[in-house]
Amino acid sequence: MTDADYDVIVLGAGPAGENAAAYAIAGSDRTAALIEHQLFGGECSYWACMPSKALLRPGAVLRLAQEMPGVTAGGPQVADVLARRDSFVHDYDDESQVDWAKSARIEPIRGTGRLAGERTVEVVTAEGTHVLRARHAVVVATGTTALIPDIAGLREALPWTSRDATAMAVVPRRVAVIGGGVVACEAATWMAELGAQEVTLLVRGDRLLPRAEPFASELILRGLRDTGVVTVRLHTEPHLVSRRDPVDTGVGRIHGGPVTVVLDDGELEVDELVVATGRAPATDGLGLDTVGLRPGYVEVDDHLTARGVPGDWLYAVGDVNHRAALTHMGKYQARVCGDVIAARAEGKPLDSPRYTASADHQQVPQVVYTAPELASVGLTEHEARTGGHTVDTVELDIEVAGTALARDDFRGRAKLVVDTAEDRLLGATFVGPEMGEQLHAATIAILGRVPMETLWHAVPAYPTVSEFWLRLLEAWRQR
Repeated sequence: MTDADYDVIVLGAGPAGENAAAYAIAGSDRTAALIEHQLFGGECSYWACMPSKALLRPGAVLRLAQEMPGVTAGGPQVADVLARRDSFVHDYDDESQVDWAKSARIEPIRGTGRLAGERTVEVVTAEGTHVLRARHAVVVATGTTALIPDIAGLREALPWTSRDATAMAVVPRRVAVIGGGVVACEAATWMAELGAQEVTLLVRGDRLLPRAEPFASELILRGLRDTGVVTVRLHTEPHLVSRRDPVDTGVGRIHGGPVTVVLDDGELEVDELVVATGRAPATDGLGLDTVGLRPGYVEVDDHLTARGVPGDWLYAVGDVNHRAALTHMGKYQARVCGDVIAARAEGKPLDSPRYTASADHQQVPQVVYTAPELASVGLTEHEARTGGHTVDTVELDIEVAGTALARDDFRGRAKLVVDTAEDRLLGATFVGPEMGEQLHAATIAILGRVPMETLWHAVPAYPTVSEFWLRLLEAWRQR
């Protein structure tokens, strides 16, 4: 490639970057370049959402079959599960993603990009360093990387990160996971389901998933412990980590000999250690200083325009702006961002809701694919009260004809958080098998500000699991 001008330049080719580029040039003759130094498709496609759910789904299917009279089930067959995972990540080959970009008239550039001043990007490729200039916009969509905490000996021990856990080539017999968030809980789940004999969660805080409703945290904790394989140790933090003969054997392979973790009350020896303690913005070396920004997350307004940079040409979408670190929200932001770029390029006003990212303000849906699943959207009771809302709640076990028919072992619980002054739903949390598939109704109700009395007239089909909405609304009316 040579130095070139484009209408739009996107740094980072994950789902957010891909969508921003596609929406910014859709239906026009504008040009776009998509720069990526790893795999086109990004973290979600190869090391996060897609492989993790591919690893979790067989266990969920197996549990359902084992609890269904008249059905014989065995497994899982680990080699087949890993092979299916590999099919979803295309064996870590991004050719199809590159082909998609080309088909969308986006030029894929494999290299390391950095900002080099206003509307300017430097790219280091195999052929050398090139300077690209953007007529309308540069979009930062570089995401985040695994955060390794400052624990003595931890880095030297070459622990697994989330990438190793989702790309594992072998299931460790004994594994410890540092962390109590989504990645930690999901990884512990699939490790146990796929044959690990001992899984220990080391959680610094007093509960798992600390941002969830307390009852949800408790049910997830109970579900993990009920496996008979997972041990959850709360109020526990490693002080020292060491590994016998550490060696970089590659992503997803055991990195040497046994690992010793020193805790307050003794030592724990495992075959592999997974660090799942959060993420850090992937902005090191990105050249933020060349446009007057400090290192770290890129703060944006509701048009996804970077704050502190004059001229409305720099944008940030996805995890790198720290608004809602979820793939679906990054893609949502990217769609809005692309529309904003297109509107500004065409001289259109931005006074339509189409050009304002609002869904990532207190309306964010999320599913944690543990056993049971945790599905939530909007505010928890604590967040709502802290935010000054006039709050009431309704909470009950999920027991309807549809759940009994779905599976004999169905156990779950649901909670609604309601703003009584405005008679509308602020938040919903559902815990139980396959609750992720029940979440979108609550998302629509919150986003649409549907009155609770109106929700009463949304009749769930019988006999479906979704009939639990009727029980929740009955309880709300009778409170």
